Amino acid sequence: MHEETASAAGAVQDETELRFEDYFREGSAPTEALLWWQLERNEAQLNALRALFHGPAALVRLRVWVFLELMALPESRMSRETLNRHFHLLRDEALELVLKRLREAELLAWDGSNQHYGVTPLAQSIVGLLAPLARAPQQDGDLAALLAGVTGAHQLGTLDPAQLQHLQAQLSRLYDEFADAIASGSEFHLRRARQRFERALKLVDKAGDALKAIIEQAQEDGNARLERLARELGLAQARLLAMASQFNRALQQADRQRVTLGSTGITTTDVRRWLQSVHFLENVALGALSRPVQPVLVSQHELLDMAEGEFERDRPQDGRLPEALPQGQAAPEGQLAVLSLPPEMALMQQLLNRWSGEGHAEQDLAPAVLGGSYARAAYRAQLLPLLGDPQAQHLAGATGDMARQPWRVLWSVEQGEIDDDYVRWMSRGLLRSTDAAAPAAAATEQEESSSPNP
Repeated sequence: MHEETASAAGAVQDETELRFEDYFREGSAPTEALLWWQLERNEAQLNALRALFHGPAALVRLRVWVFLELMALPESRMSRETLNRHFHLLRDEALELVLKRLREAELLAWDGSNQHYGVTPLAQSIVGLLAPLARAPQQDGDLAALLAGVTGAHQLGTLDPAQLQHLQAQLSRLYDEFADAIASGSEFHLRRARQRFERALKLVDKAGDALKAIIEQAQEDGNARLERLARELGLAQARLLAMASQFNRALQQADRQRVTLGSTGITTTDVRRWLQSVHFLENVALGALSRPVQPVLVSQHELLDMAEGEFERDRPQDGRLPEALPQGQAAPEGQLAVLSLPPEMALMQQLLNRWSGEGHAEQDLAPAVLGGSYARAAYRAQLLPLLGDPQAQHLAGATGDMARQPWRVLWSVEQGEIDDDYVRWMSRGLLRSTDAAAPAAAATEQEESSSPNP
């Protein structure tokens, strides 16, 4: 027992003697990282937080409470008598212990000549970090705090890229949480997540103007890193907004699975909600099996006569020989009908193969899509994303052959009229062959290598 205590004490002593660099593999801290440099620059704030939160939980809560109360006092200089009157509920030794820790952490300054305490600039920066502790907990408070920090910092001109990174990470976590709720298929989980999703959308929508202003300001200042982070944040915001339709489809699917119990108007959702409100569900079945079922017979004699007649009619005759099993019969011949894909896919593959055989590098998109009717043209347009699809290239059949075609579709933003009987307007586009691009690139490289150097 003594050996274990001594080894534990030695381990604690070794941990206290270790330098921060000793925790890394190479024995040196990552000084080239921006976050490491920021933490090293704010070493005083880390020491102040460690002084506040080190020790037992009750003592930590006492220090934080006294510190926040001190920072809320309107006086800039406070005498000891003022502190004693304000903290009259505290014992003198407890107040002296906390004030001593605050003075050692340089959160309070003691002026011996004037006999009063003063708040240091370090304490003013720490109180901003501890401000969420003084607010009531609320749902989506983390997202609201991050959005408020980004918006306020932009208005004051003190926006830091780390704030945008934290906000983007929070939006990604919310997206994964909402995606899990949609994948669960639970109606109650979906409705709870939908409420939080709507609150998050309101918060993100209010910060949309600030995000546009951040991008414009970053472009004017030439801050490429801040502009890139702001655009990535805009993509995360758009990704979150696109989940509204997914929530609607999931809730509609849950509504279709709801069953109404008879003509009472009570649904399975109402029954489940009631069962969830029962604290001790096992008590609902108490006494249910203690009383047997007692049928009430209105016309007993008629029922007995009918039952007797049924028993007599269904009673087997004595001496009846068992019947043999019927002879086996050959199954009739049948045909296995397999649904075939529409012929448009095969026709498009024949067209692409012919273009590849003729050595075309690029072809207009219209001949591959148009023809026949509007429905056929729409179906051919839906087949184009299969070209080069990495997930469909491993499939067997016509779909896999379509994905393995050496052609890629390139849509253009331009649109215009089309000379077709069924389609009047269509986006421009090209079909580019990857087999033709590779020899062209090789030929270009060979010409560059063979050309004489100036």
